[in-house]
Amino acid sequence: MSHEPYPSWELDISNPTFMIWGTNTDVGKTLVSTGIAVSVLSSSEPSNCHYVKPLQTGFPVDSDSRSVYRNVCDVLRSRKSGRILASNCILKLSSPAAMALVVSESEHLRNDGREGSNGSFCYEETQFGEEMDNEGGFELICTTIYGWNKAVSPHLAVEREGMAVDDSLLMEELRGCLKVSAGGGQRKGVFWRLLETAGGVASPGPSGSLQCDLYRPYRLPAILVGDGRLGGISATISAYESLKLRGYDVVAIVLEGHSLKNEVSVFSYLRNRVPVLVLPPVLEQLSNLLDWFYESRDVFSSLQEVMLSYHTQRIQRLHDMRNKAGDIFWWPFTQHKFIPKEIVTVIDSRCGENFVVHKVQNNEEMLISQFDACASWWTQGPDAVMQIELAREMAYSAAKYGHVMFPENVYEPSLRCAELLLGGVGKGWASRAFFSDNGSTAVEIALKMAFRKFMHDHGILDAKVVDPSAVIDIKVLALSGSYHGDTLGAMEAQAPSAYSSFLQQPWYSGKGLFFNPPTVFISNGMWSLSVPDCFSSDILKQDDFRFYSYDDLLSRARDSSAVARCYSSYISDQLLQFSSSSATYIGALLIEPVIHGAGGMHMIDPLFQRMLVNECRKQKIPIIFDEVFSGFWRLGRESAAELLDCLPDVACFAKLMTGGIIPLAATLATEAVFDTFKGDSKLMALLHGHSYSAHAMGCAAAVKSIQWFKDPSTNINIENGRKLKELWDVKLVNQISTFHLCETGCSVGNCMRN
Repeated sequence: MSHEPYPSWELDISNPTFMIWGTNTDVGKTLVSTGIAVSVLSSSEPSNCHYVKPLQTGFPVDSDSRSVYRNVCDVLRSRKSGRILASNCILKLSSPAAMALVVSESEHLRNDGREGSNGSFCYEETQFGEEMDNEGGFELICTTIYGWNKAVSPHLAVEREGMAVDDSLLMEELRGCLKVSAGGGQRKGVFWRLLETAGGVASPGPSGSLQCDLYRPYRLPAILVGDGRLGGISATISAYESLKLRGYDVVAIVLEGHSLKNEVSVFSYLRNRVPVLVLPPVLEQLSNLLDWFYESRDVFSSLQEVMLSYHTQRIQRLHDMRNKAGDIFWWPFTQHKFIPKEIVTVIDSRCGENFVVHKVQNNEEMLISQFDACASWWTQGPDAVMQIELAREMAYSAAKYGHVMFPENVYEPSLRCAELLLGGVGKGWASRAFFSDNGSTAVEIALKMAFRKFMHDHGILDAKVVDPSAVIDIKVLALSGSYHGDTLGAMEAQAPSAYSSFLQQPWYSGKGLFFNPPTVFISNGMWSLSVPDCFSSDILKQDDFRFYSYDDLLSRARDSSAVARCYSSYISDQLLQFSSSSATYIGALLIEPVIHGAGGMHMIDPLFQRMLVNECRKQKIPIIFDEVFSGFWRLGRESAAELLDCLPDVACFAKLMTGGIIPLAATLATEAVFDTFKGDSKLMALLHGHSYSAHAMGCAAAVKSIQWFKDPSTNINIENGRKLKELWDVKLVNQISTFHLCETGCSVGNCMRN
């Protein structure tokens, strides 16, 4: 909710593609990249290799792509490998880096201070070796995308030298760079791709974003270069945990061996989950790297096998997921007969508002970012940054508390969550929070609470004590088109629909009195009412049905209008008829404030719902607001009750309460409702609960989400801490509202008849 999403993208992963991370600077990332490249290009089945350094500081004195280029060539020449075509390219440099390059005496770089004809800032290439079986040579491509002169973190280099780089731009440049080797093109063999980061796992990028967050949209599998020196155990494990927390697959850890044997402790900690490979120590004077690479050849060969095995298994699993899903899953709300295997969406990961899905296009394995247009069924609210914060909070709570049986206990996440709920969505009316696991259950709990309050206020409990055989039938007042969940009790409080038909729910009886509500819509730039025939009245005029803005619809000035009197009259008449012709009671009013979500995204006239609340208050019928969908800023306010400008006795919240990352629900109630469950017997208590009531991870996620959404420093869309900025352009909405369909299905103005 607070950051711009990354643009959509596609990435070919047909060939092995890995990101090389380091626990810190100077742990040998570039040597590992070089060793992998040498192994790839000289193995029994040689392949091509593309090495990419997205961010380079200290240039041109330090140039990792140039180092890989030179060392790989030197090693392969010494081994008399087959024919190799090698190149090194620097794409973009800051002005100080460019000037340093101009005055450099390096004889290996062709540079005249201008971009070369290939669009790069500088370029070098070489070829050597003999052709094998007349098949031509294999390629080594080394690329640096951005370079700065000062040997500091990229964000500091930007401050000192300019050439600022936005995160999304860097990712776009990286993706374009990888297209050079995507699918191998017309080249023979596999084309490995190695992306080496700058500094450590959590080192900042040019914008200040941590690199472990910056590269997260692609979620490329990771090779972590650990630290074999004193303190290296802690650094390596910390780097590993930082990557795992962000959803990276760490394929292997490789580190330089020392007498400290850090690899033993790291391997023990990982419990065989990740291979740990040990390289021989590098001489302090790197004058004999050829011998070191020769001595390390078996380690790099093993590392290459691990990487290739991971890549092969990953691709196979992505295909297996699509093939197996329809045979194993029973998807909700799905007619499986209509779902061929080919259309199953395989989700590899998520970042912000986009899924990363796997598809096969033109025989190429593709990862494609895909906007979550369903908002994960209304749970999606956090941006990519908040998702990491939520993961951290949940991990902390799970590690600290595990599972807590909630009755008669208290612990910090649950208490803090309840405090924030009562001080936020429940502010001014609620005093109690009852935790459950999902919205439908929260509604059933709310019904139990409301019914008890109704029976208490109307003496029904006393009557039942006097005559235990008395039949008490309590129903709910609700609106047609509303939807309150899929559990049997919640469905009973909904008007008949396809979801409650005999085919779906043969027990359904519809324990309610259901009104057809007036709805609102925008047409030709005007907000208008659509009123059912039952509300027809001679006193209503055309102007009563049209409004210039939604604020006019919400205005309390409408409470004294002719429409309000019409609504109140209808509601009171219906309630009177129901009570006079039936031996049952209306024990609760249950409504979705302002909008019917699953019922079709129909906006209900807020005045009608306010009149419903007023009439039920007069008759001491408890009010339930189902805000499972609308709560926590979904409608621009923390609670939809703010839009109606009236308060419930009980309200239900879920979905976005935890940022949508884990199930948790809460039913809030007034102290008066709570008091009706007090008594001298446990049977008077609310006998409802779940093993995971107020579970630690859910409460921790809710605390973080509630605070995050309300904080202007993390949610740039919030204004004065009370409402969200309007994201829809008013002019655009008005323009869209002028279009409508004729009977041929064409928009007027572009009709087939014209």
